[in-house]
Amino acid sequence: MVTRRSAIKAGAVLTGAMGTAGLVMPSPGSASEASDIDPNTVTKFICPMPLPRVLQPESSTYTTDYYTIRMKEARKEVLPGRWTTLRTFDGDFPGPVIKAQTGRRVVVRQINDLSVVTSIHLHGAHVPQSSDGWPMDTIAPGGGSKTYTYPNEQPHANLWFHDHAHHVESENVYRGLAATYLLTDDIEKGLNLPKGEFDVPISLRDAHFDHAAELVYTMGDRARECVVANGKTWPYYEVRARKYRFRLFNTSNMRFFSLKLSDGSSFAQIGSDGGLLAGPLQTTSLALSPGERADIVVDFSQYPRGTHLVLENGLAPTPDSPLAQVLQFRVTQSAPDSSTVPDTLRSLPTLPAPVSERSIVLQSDETGTDRHGYIDGKVFDPDRVDSEVQYGATEVWTVTNANENAPHNFHIHLVQFRVLERNGKPVTSGPESGLKDTVTVFPGEVVKIQATFTGYRGKYVYHCHMLDHSAMGMMATLQVV
Repeated sequence: MVTRRSAIKAGAVLTGAMGTAGLVMPSPGSASEASDIDPNTVTKFICPMPLPRVLQPESSTYTTDYYTIRMKEARKEVLPGRWTTLRTFDGDFPGPVIKAQTGRRVVVRQINDLSVVTSIHLHGAHVPQSSDGWPMDTIAPGGGSKTYTYPNEQPHANLWFHDHAHHVESENVYRGLAATYLLTDDIEKGLNLPKGEFDVPISLRDAHFDHAAELVYTMGDRARECVVANGKTWPYYEVRARKYRFRLFNTSNMRFFSLKLSDGSSFAQIGSDGGLLAGPLQTTSLALSPGERADIVVDFSQYPRGTHLVLENGLAPTPDSPLAQVLQFRVTQSAPDSSTVPDTLRSLPTLPAPVSERSIVLQSDETGTDRHGYIDGKVFDPDRVDSEVQYGATEVWTVTNANENAPHNFHIHLVQFRVLERNGKPVTSGPESGLKDTVTVFPGEVVKIQATFTGYRGKYVYHCHMLDHSAMGMMATLQVV
């Protein structure tokens, strides 16, 4: 299980969040300059946290909902009173929400009005190769388009979609191309969890701004020290004294979070990447690497009206670091609450017997100026197949981080997987016991996962989801035959 202690043991690589973590080091002047905005001068908790807009289908049939989304530049107030140019889905930051239902198709036409290529990946989704966002299957800038079909033949999950065009995915996502896709089913809907206005998606990330409030993008930038929640730096969110469900998405390129409430009180984690856990987990902290999601329920009924409670980041280098705080909750009034968190949330699928095993080694250069990322000693080559898997096969993959300092995480397209072991210890409970599609692998760690490759044949990728790393080449091709 990944805990705050295990994260901190990864060293200054994580607590500094960028450090010399095997990343491309900033060139001179790319770290924070006197002319850049000092995060310590940004006033916290003066802007309300917005909620992302829910998209409505432009048309629907008995089986399918249809959407059209335009990728375009937009200027948004991210810093209080300042405006920032962003690359967006439909002009929204964070991107809008698509709400989908298991068994009902969603078709999205993505139009690229940006000046760079894009390729849109629905992260965590079980989709055909043609709609997966293959890194080289790009949408031309200046009005090019592509239609993606999402069958939604998987159980409920908190998914998100983002750019995946190779070599530019890192900058495109950093500049705003990330949005939310909430897939539900009858199992989830049948529970009496907080719903409606009390079910809140929150996208977390970090940023570095220059003196004009524009985003500074440099691979491996150590100066991304402004924390952004739902498109605002250090916002506040008003809550009533009752239970809330928060769906947390780490949409950062590189930033790890260990989230906790400032009074140290516990909350219930009810889900991870692939939907609900088997049962709720009472915890006081929650670790999220880039690309990971978590579903939690916080009960504010224990707090009197007027309470201000901060969601903190336990991986900040110091308690007074700007990275130490994320957002503020303000308890405004009492409210009736009939929602519950049951002891049993779902039945997880039985693990079938594996038919084969393979080993994957993640590594990035930690010295020198021309740095790359590798899987099994190779940088990504779209013309090379790195792993061939038989359709329907269940495999166990042993993933090793060969770096001494650099953390990584590991994401496979097409499938959800189960974490079997971490450093030789079985994972039978805790936040990693549910369905996952992204898993943290700290320096020197070995993580064993199991997946069944069914549904679709074709070429997919697996990679480090620290997007600066994948853009450096830490990605490989999987072919299901």
